Amino acid sequence: MKVSGFTFIRNAIKFDYPVVEAIKSILPVCDDFFVAVGNSDDKTLDIVQNIDKQKIKILETVWDDSAEMKKGGKVFALETDKAFNAIPADTNWAFYIQGDEVIHEKYLDTIYSSMKKWEDNKTVDGLLFKYLHFYGSYDYVGISPKWYNHEIRIIRNDKAIYSFRDAQGFRKGNNEKLNVKPVDAYVYHYGWVKEPGTMMKKAINANSFYQEKNILKQIKSKDSNGTKEFDYSSIDALSCFIGTHPKVMEERIRRKNWSFEHDISFNKLSLRYRGKIFIKKYLGINTYYENYKLI
Repeated sequence: MKVSGFTFIRNAIKFDYPVVEAIKSILPVCDDFFVAVGNSDDKTLDIVQNIDKQKIKILETVWDDSAEMKKGGKVFALETDKAFNAIPADTNWAFYIQGDEVIHEKYLDTIYSSMKKWEDNKTVDGLLFKYLHFYGSYDYVGISPKWYNHEIRIIRNDKAIYSFRDAQGFRKGNNEKLNVKPVDAYVYHYGWVKEPGTMMKKAINANSFYQEKNILKQIKSKDSNGTKEFDYSSIDALSCFIGTHPKVMEERIRRKNWSFEHDISFNKLSLRYRGKIFIKKYLGINTYYENYKLI
């Protein structure tokens, strides 16, 4: 069984993406790894080149920054597909990881066993992972229904499969959802854990890709010494994280230079989200968005 990892990245240093940690976290179960490195304003290419010169295969790409491709984050899917399409035909499974996602080493054996288990079952298009969305610091995770609970991160090396919408998940053929099996492993998502000034810069950049949602109107900010910072206190509901972080994240966590404390008893979930939680908990009906078919 051959496994190829793949991802895309641009301006990792500028917006503080833990892409090195992301790639390193799944490299032990990958035979090779394809990274689409977009034209950046920093030394993103250099840091990717220095990860593992034997396994890493770099595709230097130029992003389509046209208004049409930025709309809804379409360009993210395009860059994901560039990396996926570079994976050779002799690969069985393609392991996708985004630049702010990390896999804990304790799950690697389980993940590899799951790929081995379903390798010859062609009805299985991919493997579905659970998610932990860290917010504000490495001590809190989001518990609102606005956070997606599951997503596909391993797909069969079938070029009929493609990245969907803004690269959150995958589809195949004529917009068909993938048939997936669950794997008992979590993706640790660190996209909302950054120094507040950098987080604000990332939010402003993201707004250029999702203007139809007008992200900036939903974001509260504060001024600190004349610099606009992201206000993490505007979150609706969090819980404390109990557990350990992946070893590849230890140095990054040690360098954390800001503080964020949150009263977990404080909860301002909207009526809509409270209804989703109630319906799932007491009626067993899932009204959450699902971009896959469990088989």
